Amino acid sequence: MKKVFLLLVLQLGFIIAYSQFQITGKVVDLNGNPLPGTNIQVENTFRGTYCDIKGNFSISNLKKGTYFILISYMGYEKIREKINLENDLKVNFKLKKSDILTDEVIVSATRAGDKVPATYMNLQKKELEENNLGQDIPYIISLTPSLVTTSDAGTGIGYTNFRIRGTDANRINITINGIPLNDSESHGVWWVNMPDFTSSVDNVQIQRGVGTSTNGAAAFGATINFQTLTLNSKPYAKIGSTFGSFNTLRNNISVGSGLINDKFTFDARLSKIHSDGFIDRAWSDLKSFYISGGYYTGKSIIKLNVFSGIEETYQAWWGVPSVRLNNDEEGMKEYLDNWLYSEQEYEHMLNSNSRTYNYYTYDNEIDHYQQDHYQLLFSREITNNLNFNTAIHYTKGRGYYEQYKEDESFGNYQLNNLIIGIDTITKTDLIRRKWLDNDFYGFTYSLNYKSGKADATLGGAWNKYDGEHFGRIIWSQYASNGAIRHEWYNSTGLKTDFNIFGKINYRFTKSINLYGDIQYRKINYIIDGIDDDLRDITQEHNFDFINPKLGVFYTLNDFLNAYLSFGIANREPNRSNYTDADPSKPSPTNETLYDYELGYTYSSTNTKITTNFFFMDYKNQLVLTGEINDVGAAIMTNVNKSYRQGFEFVSEVKILDDLKWNFNLTLSKSKIKNFNEYVDNWNYWDDTENEPLQYIKEIGETNLSFSPNIIFNNDISYEIINGLSINLITNYVGKQYIDNTSDNDRKLDAYIVNNFRINYSFTTKWIKECSFQLLINNILNEEYETNAWIYRYIYNGEAYKMDGYFPQAGRNFLAGISLKF
Repeated sequence: MKKVFLLLVLQLGFIIAYSQFQITGKVVDLNGNPLPGTNIQVENTFRGTYCDIKGNFSISNLKKGTYFILISYMGYEKIREKINLENDLKVNFKLKKSDILTDEVIVSATRAGDKVPATYMNLQKKELEENNLGQDIPYIISLTPSLVTTSDAGTGIGYTNFRIRGTDANRINITINGIPLNDSESHGVWWVNMPDFTSSVDNVQIQRGVGTSTNGAAAFGATINFQTLTLNSKPYAKIGSTFGSFNTLRNNISVGSGLINDKFTFDARLSKIHSDGFIDRAWSDLKSFYISGGYYTGKSIIKLNVFSGIEETYQAWWGVPSVRLNNDEEGMKEYLDNWLYSEQEYEHMLNSNSRTYNYYTYDNEIDHYQQDHYQLLFSREITNNLNFNTAIHYTKGRGYYEQYKEDESFGNYQLNNLIIGIDTITKTDLIRRKWLDNDFYGFTYSLNYKSGKADATLGGAWNKYDGEHFGRIIWSQYASNGAIRHEWYNSTGLKTDFNIFGKINYRFTKSINLYGDIQYRKINYIIDGIDDDLRDITQEHNFDFINPKLGVFYTLNDFLNAYLSFGIANREPNRSNYTDADPSKPSPTNETLYDYELGYTYSSTNTKITTNFFFMDYKNQLVLTGEINDVGAAIMTNVNKSYRQGFEFVSEVKILDDLKWNFNLTLSKSKIKNFNEYVDNWNYWDDTENEPLQYIKEIGETNLSFSPNIIFNNDISYEIINGLSINLITNYVGKQYIDNTSDNDRKLDAYIVNNFRINYSFTTKWIKECSFQLLINNILNEEYETNAWIYRYIYNGEAYKMDGYFPQAGRNFLAGISLKF
């Protein structure tokens, strides 16, 4: 570690010593009024700064040469000015008020702005397009620091997910245009419901840690904010197609009207994706569309966005047992001997490929879901320093997953035993569907003030979720007393979520910005009805959370700054935490996170380095311990003390004009202070007097599951000729434990995966842009797994386990072409 800092200091000294000139100046409006906070960037370098309260700026340590200066300020037209730098130069700029209000005001309330002491990164449309060949969002943003992706089908299409700093997705706040996306009950986001959504995204901000206040689910490890397509003043049409391994095919078409009569605009996209998947039968058929209409004036924006996705995927949720992965025939036989698998299921596993095995064989073992989003956005500039945003939204979700089940007891489905002659039939084969039908609606708002000394926001939201969970039998070998589409369970979830927050970033001195942020969040959650195991799960929960954040941003000079921040986040348990809880024990309680962040950024002409130290201290974090409830289902338990701490290093280096090297490294450790493991005792069912329900093992300090100590991402890009570039992309993820025991028998091995990408684009007389992309994934054909689950039990004095690992595809490719008119 000392060597890393020594090399960094030497590099800073070298660059400073050999830099020569500076640019100074002032930015004002047409009336001569200064525009403090104006962003000044030197194009194709990492140098930039912001104007002070008097509109003055200074950029030093620039070498002799020709540069383009980019000047931007919200609500004003951007300037791109060419300068020749041979000596120190003073240049002033005048910005003209934009004729139309810019879209960036829509998301300004929920994002970290300039000189806010938060750990974040921004991805722009160009970066997203370069990576977009139809894979889901987690794979598009996979080079984000501290991020690990996984895919059930092994290809990045279908059911995919990610973790940031070891934090799972249902603890990560995700919004679209400031509107919550996380499911209110599970807290999760399923990207499979939003196929090809990247094609309708203009930019995204990813904040790590608690971040700044936003709307919706608790930010318990990260915040991701998407902004959909912004104003494109010129008409366009774009056709794209991708094909690749596993019969992958994506087709999409996009059109835009440009600005009509200087006021109206229209954008639309239609997409279809199919992939067979790497895992047997793990196919996906996905469709989506996006429509947006906007009305722009110099003072206001009205936008209506409608987007929808419908997915049908064959289930690959079970994973591959470790005994199948390791070709352990004796271990596979234990699945049969211990009644985990039937004879038919055992034979299927035994005769399957060790890496592509899929437990499911029923031809319609599918997940089918449709999600429709409606957003009406309004922004209004009240004065030059004050603007107001609001949005009303509605999301409709509905769908099911279908399962074939053998030898199911009639009583478990509220059916009577069947008497035929002198025989009593107590079990039947059946096909069932578990449905979710929900409505989510509400509004968001913000009032944003910007002056020479302070940027302030007052914002919040009110949202309501109304969901119905029910199960139906659509076929049964023996019908018993069941009617057509017999419904055996039905429950509802009704959740109201209100929050209000205030933020201020105050320029205390020329060098020091002080930041304060506080949020109040009120939640009412009512569950009513019976669950699929016929337990009454009726209950009600109320929460009142105060989530403060504060920090300081220190500008040492125009190439080095630092920040320090502290934030508190509170998160309520999700639906399954409540419904699966043991009724004989205390109900799960809310989790609390105390997040400390310390970082600095160095920017030179050709180098940008960002470092960050974090300490995330948890109280009552919910984790799996092996505990079960009164009907034998796994539950999550609050543990008193746990933490994550680490160091993130992000570097962007322009080695030559055509050669760039970007990489990031995370070194961390994640611990539970005092952990007790519970192991299910199968002997209990035969000896209720002499055998305990579960064995308890006191382990002490252990590693949090799915929290690798090392994550490394690397991207080396080289532009061979104008329009033709190649990238070598490397992802390394260290060892991960799949439960919280730190047992090396229950882990994901470290893996390193290399991908190779080629992008080529050119223009013709009739085509504005013709682009070709080729992505070769896993070029060294690495065998690796990215996710797993495990269940442990004791039987006849012996320890056994049942598990599922998720192998990823070997060498595979995606190739695409797009034509823009």
